[in-house]
Amino acid sequence: MGGPLVGGVSGVFNSLLIAFPALFSIVNPLGASLIFAQATEGREPSEIRALAKIVAFYSLVILLVSIWFGSWILVFFGISMNALRVSGGLVVASRAWVMLQAPEASEARKEKQALQGGRTVAAPDLRERAFFPLAMPFTVGPGSISVAIALSSSCPPQISAWHYYIGVSVAAVAISVVVLAVYTYSERVVAMLGVTGARIVSRLAALILLAIGIQIMASGLQGFMWDFVHSVSAEAARPKH
Repeated sequence: MGGPLVGGVSGVFNSLLIAFPALFSIVNPLGASLIFAQATEGREPSEIRALAKIVAFYSLVILLVSIWFGSWILVFFGISMNALRVSGGLVVASRAWVMLQAPEASEARKEKQALQGGRTVAAPDLRERAFFPLAMPFTVGPGSISVAIALSSSCPPQISAWHYYIGVSVAAVAISVVVLAVYTYSERVVAMLGVTGARIVSRLAALILLAIGIQIMASGLQGFMWDFVHSVSAEAARPKH
């Protein structure tokens, strides 16, 4: 009775260790909190806390939908898992390379998304902009969705699919909790990190993300290679007339 339970817990934990660094690197909540603080400048702390909760919740929903249904949608359109892994890994690696080489450009793009053309979030009700643009695409954008879908299609053979999906989902929950915390206390994060500290964190996260993207892409290429080998072997074993 104890064996399967231990194996399940171990599988979920290992999946969490795989998914959390990838999601943390692409979402980059510490760097985003600096812009969030600017976007909510002058607002009451209670408003900022309420907004942070809503943005974190919307971000979690987007990630979970991408994890559980993203790969199914792509397969429905005839895209194989191996193709998804190669393309997803390529997107992740290219995004990480841009973040690694020019974090300032990534910051400028996110700032433009959050501030909506240079204006701070000054709507009568901040919740009107919680989903767009603050949750999507500012916090969880196309890059984050690509990473979530790529992760969902990259289950290691030693982990059951069910445990893997649970672990990746737990990682998404953990990311949303981090987003909630750093957005709620964004002013303190700004004071602690500053621009230089945020860029150092961004570059370290980008380096980790680059390695993860290459690993995902390599698993897709390996899958294509094995499919080719199996097809050749099957053709050779077919009786000749």
